[in-house]
Amino acid sequence: MSKNKISKGLGAGASNNNKSIDESVVLNSIDLFAGIGGIRLGFEQAFGDRIKTVYASEWDANAVKTYEMNFKDDFEIAGDITEINEKEIPSFDICLAGFPCQAFSLAGRRLGFDDDYKGMARGTLFFDVARICEYHKPKVIFCENVKGLTSHDKGKTFKIILGTLNELGYTVFHKVLNSKDFGVPQNRERIYIVAFRNDIAPKIFNLPEKTNDSVVLSDIIEDKIVSVKYYLSNQYLDTLRKHRARHEAKGNGFGYEVRNHNSIAGAIVCGGMGRERNLIIDDRLEDYTPVTHIKGEVNREGIRKMTPREWARLQGFPEDYKLELADVHLYKQLGNSVTVPVIRAIAEKIREVLE
Repeated sequence: MSKNKISKGLGAGASNNNKSIDESVVLNSIDLFAGIGGIRLGFEQAFGDRIKTVYASEWDANAVKTYEMNFKDDFEIAGDITEINEKEIPSFDICLAGFPCQAFSLAGRRLGFDDDYKGMARGTLFFDVARICEYHKPKVIFCENVKGLTSHDKGKTFKIILGTLNELGYTVFHKVLNSKDFGVPQNRERIYIVAFRNDIAPKIFNLPEKTNDSVVLSDIIEDKIVSVKYYLSNQYLDTLRKHRARHEAKGNGFGYEVRNHNSIAGAIVCGGMGRERNLIIDDRLEDYTPVTHIKGEVNREGIRKMTPREWARLQGFPEDYKLELADVHLYKQLGNSVTVPVIRAIAEKIREVLE
């Protein structure tokens, strides 16, 4: 169960592109809705030392902690993007913006531009990206979101986003890509948008095709025995089974799922919920003494949740990426993040154009 199959060569700043941008040119980038830096990491892997992050914004305090553990910057991470004055952002060439997905997700209420959560109008945050880019006119705007963005409100929402980028003076390319085709065992479809400023835009820009769909769960499962805390209690497992049976009786497909080691995971989701949809069997546990408060006993079937590190591998994060917060935060951060190898593959295509 070697992890080399997915992590080899994925260190921050790595690049297998032999061509080089003029060494006197370093492209400045900003990282909006930065999360834990997945998009930035993919671009750094593609561009190497030809890219420098000069600004980042993220409003979730725990995500900021993980971000700062892994990226050493000489600036403080800004908070709420709606309160940021675009004139105070340093000049930049590339805008990275994985604006929040919940407003358009099939898993949510799909309120789109009408979505409001704790006073944060998640559905309108794209227009803050537009506001900032209208002022700075970067060479490239890169956005990532859930596949549901393309069909939300019968396609009107997506049309508004593309039209806004066009009005700002950009030629837009987009494509839905699945993470399982890029060297990670996760069925995760996302829409990727690449907008080039018109004066440098290519007539044709092909987003990447499949690179590797051979990786399965056994390639990312921990080599060592994991803590008993990841194993479900027999009572909780029984509750899940009854819950699924009730839904199946109504013709619904909702419920827990135990994944075969030779298969792939379902999408890990925004907010970190749904861990029970990606359970695995791991019969290596020797000590069944609980280390947390549970009802009943630890199940003897070997059924457990995947660990945060395994989730990080599902997203293609390198092994040296620091995950030091409590599990509850890490699951949320990783579920909200992006699949790094997909970002890298797109960034390499962007680099070819900028060269």
